[in-house]
Amino acid sequence: MLRSERVDRETLAEIVAGDIESGSFVNLGIGQPTLVSNYLTAEHNVTLHTENGMLGMGRAAEEDEIDGDLINAGKIPVTETPGAAYFHQADSFALMRGGHLDVCVLGAMQVSATGDLANWHTGEPDAIPAVGGAMDLAIGAKQVYVMMNLFTREGEIKLLPEATYPLTGVGCVSRVYTDHGIFELSDSGTVTVRGLFGLTFDELQSKSEIEFVDATGN
Repeated sequence: MLRSERVDRETLAEIVAGDIESGSFVNLGIGQPTLVSNYLTAEHNVTLHTENGMLGMGRAAEEDEIDGDLINAGKIPVTETPGAAYFHQADSFALMRGGHLDVCVLGAMQVSATGDLANWHTGEPDAIPAVGGAMDLAIGAKQVYVMMNLFTREGEIKLLPEATYPLTGVGCVSRVYTDHGIFELSDSGTVTVRGLFGLTFDELQSKSEIEFVDATGN
């Protein structure tokens, strides 16, 4: 998969939605991941879970669909799908921790080549930490996908040999979706490039200390 330009968040969300297997139970984290719900149709046969106590969440609500009592974990108004269920937040976290979710899609500040996830704190004394349910999802979901920009505003790559920020989970991330590429991770630290957007393989390699494997077929 090659594109001449980096992809925007909506396009990336559509790509992620297309990669989720039919029949999956999925949690979408706050931020970019919430956009994935807008590209999951009935044909996808995917059931969305949100940690504030809902199974069967639909896309974001619009106009007269908006109900202030029907929100996701990011406080965004959402729709419900047929058969949607509501339950206590403690039960919701039990689902997350108990291995009942097939996939979770999370945002990240950093991801290591071996799949370590850092998405709750930079470690700076004045930084505001934001754990939420990320730690429970990272260890509880069968697969963890990350959606993030590949580079910081300062141009530093966020996919690293080793994360430098406090970790959310160890060796939990299997796939990373970014505005500049899609990456498969392994326990050995091998990072396979499945797609590149607005960046050549050589340019990617020059910006990172990771040894990438090119599987784009180009």
